[in-house]
Amino acid sequence: MDRFDLVKESFEKKEVPAEVPKGKTSDYFGELVFDRKMMCKYLDAESLQGLLDCIEGGHALDRKTADGVARGMKDWAMKHGVTHVTHWFQPLTEGTAEKHDSLIDYDGKGGVIETFDGKMLAQQEPDASSFPNGGIRATFEARGYTAWDPTSPVFILEDTLCIPTIFISYTGEALDYKTPLKRSIKAVSDAAVPICKLFDPSVSKVYSYLGWEQEYFLVDESLYSARADLMITGRTLFGHNSSKNQQLDDHYFGSIPPRVTAFMRDLEVAGHRLGIPLKTRHNEVAPNQFELAPIYGEVNLANDQNQIVMNLMNRIARKHGFVVLLHEKPFDGINGSGKHNNWSLGTDTGTPLLAPGKDAMGNLQFVTFFVNVLAAVQKHNALMKASIASATNAHRLGANEAPPAIVSAFLGRTMTDVLRKLLEVPSETPIDIAGKKGKSLGLVEIPEIFVDNTDRNRTSPFAFTGNRFEFRAVGSSANCSGAMTTLNAAVAEQLLDFKVAVDRELASGKKTNVAIMDALKPIIKSVIDVVCFDGNGYTEEWKAEAARRGLDVETNVPKMFCEFTKPSAVEMFTRTGVYTEKELQARNEVKWETYIKKVQIESRVMVRMALNHIIPAALEYKSRLLKEVALAKEVYGNLDNCATEMKFLSDINQFVEDISVKAESMREARKAANKIENVYERALAYHEIAESFPALRRPIDKLEEVVDNKLWPLPKYRELLFIN
Repeated sequence: MDRFDLVKESFEKKEVPAEVPKGKTSDYFGELVFDRKMMCKYLDAESLQGLLDCIEGGHALDRKTADGVARGMKDWAMKHGVTHVTHWFQPLTEGTAEKHDSLIDYDGKGGVIETFDGKMLAQQEPDASSFPNGGIRATFEARGYTAWDPTSPVFILEDTLCIPTIFISYTGEALDYKTPLKRSIKAVSDAAVPICKLFDPSVSKVYSYLGWEQEYFLVDESLYSARADLMITGRTLFGHNSSKNQQLDDHYFGSIPPRVTAFMRDLEVAGHRLGIPLKTRHNEVAPNQFELAPIYGEVNLANDQNQIVMNLMNRIARKHGFVVLLHEKPFDGINGSGKHNNWSLGTDTGTPLLAPGKDAMGNLQFVTFFVNVLAAVQKHNALMKASIASATNAHRLGANEAPPAIVSAFLGRTMTDVLRKLLEVPSETPIDIAGKKGKSLGLVEIPEIFVDNTDRNRTSPFAFTGNRFEFRAVGSSANCSGAMTTLNAAVAEQLLDFKVAVDRELASGKKTNVAIMDALKPIIKSVIDVVCFDGNGYTEEWKAEAARRGLDVETNVPKMFCEFTKPSAVEMFTRTGVYTEKELQARNEVKWETYIKKVQIESRVMVRMALNHIIPAALEYKSRLLKEVALAKEVYGNLDNCATEMKFLSDINQFVEDISVKAESMREARKAANKIENVYERALAYHEIAESFPALRRPIDKLEEVVDNKLWPLPKYRELLFIN
């Protein structure tokens, strides 16, 4: 089947109706989750209380409680047809992992019986040396453990009971994304609570929240299968731009194609049954690009739900004849995909910490946390960038469609004016809400309709949007934990330092509000003209200005990763208890190895496709042209009527030679890089190879415009992007 048959097949595909369940969404929402409602129904009183003490109070889960919980879970699960159980965890592969075990065991009478106990629930032992570990585990040191995370509900996928777990080595180091994230959640709470108590003594816990927005592409499954680059790397390594792509701005928020709507509906239903509050769906900017987003949740659960959704997307898309592309830049020349992480903090008393309060002290609390978050981002702006850096996200950042590779914060005119005014007035001046009271001279006011008083700046990596910060630079395929762990830890460190400064001011006899403001003012002075930037982040002027301000402007991904093991980062992570120095070093090894392997795979695919797909197609067309020229000369006795053919032949010769030379050069560069023993130095060498990709791609894309359309072996952009 050639390319044209595949395109015809994609156009002829019928819409697969969505499987819409009966009743309202609220009737089946969370039916496949062992949530509080199911706990109360299936657990005895003692087991229920023990589990709630574990979830809410952080108490250890004893074996008796675990057995009781396991009994209830088994009864619930088997009513849903469950036959297997798995510990569902998030190793450093950027995906999820699971090993399924049947619930059966011998019954002692020659048969089997379904069984599930506290030991199976609480712990399993996968091979820790078979996952990326950065040298923490060798092949002969394979022991590692998964342990249940009770704060993330157990759920059912098809016939399997899935237990969210952490993954640690035999010696106790974290080998996953979840463990450091949970540590960072505790760190930011522990650091924030003492500050909150200055405003409300009843606060005992602070939660960090995440609302992720997932961008993705859909391509027809048959066309996907015809492109080795898409199948192996998740992106097109070659391909001339379509005459029409996104330049008319007609796809964004446009009418969703029926086939896509059916896919989205099935995805939403599957998510809702798993307790994932998917709420928003729409067309994104690029053709065949879409977005979905849930209601906000606590960061640990929200991150787990994002991982579940990414898995669901891949499964459900196939049913509708699609393949989901989560690569940050699947197509050249049009927008790539990100995963905006909307992050905020709130107390167990229901108070949001990144929104104005109900009175002057509430507003001071808001400004306190607002300013300290900015200070954390300023101090660790290079580390924040490193937390979202990858071989794939490097193609998206700074591409005039996503934030630049410089971490700055957008505040909007309202909050910028508030901060500047706070520097000018006495520290005892109340911070009030405009419209609530009559104005008084010197009053610092935050407009009442606050959310709409900040514009949106899509060029900012870290934008304040009314009651949260939107970390826009996270990649579409990334695990949100990487960015959220770093952000939580940085904020926790800053809050610890701030509390020390406030205590020093209080010790001098100042009132609480004055002491807080006196501790805030030096921080405001530090951040307002450094990390805060409301302008166009795409301009060359901003890159120069950012460097002058002292912000990190590095674009080399392997070098970015070095930030994790710099003294300031090691001190921050160890002080907050989020990572040990050994874990940081190991993770850098993993990051460099992953970068190397991804670039290496892409390079191999590029060279092989260039030699096995592109050049043969060009030579076949060249052969046809030569036959045409030979026939013309035989008939006319000269080549006067073959100017076009001769031009095409000249171009083909030039492009083929260029491709051959550059492909061989890339292959030799790989051989040289592979001989470098030091993993960091090898990563730097592979960065240079990645930088050479456009040079090899350029003549191939030009050749696509010359070779007979019928001979071109790969589905083209116009076919991949306009099939719905």
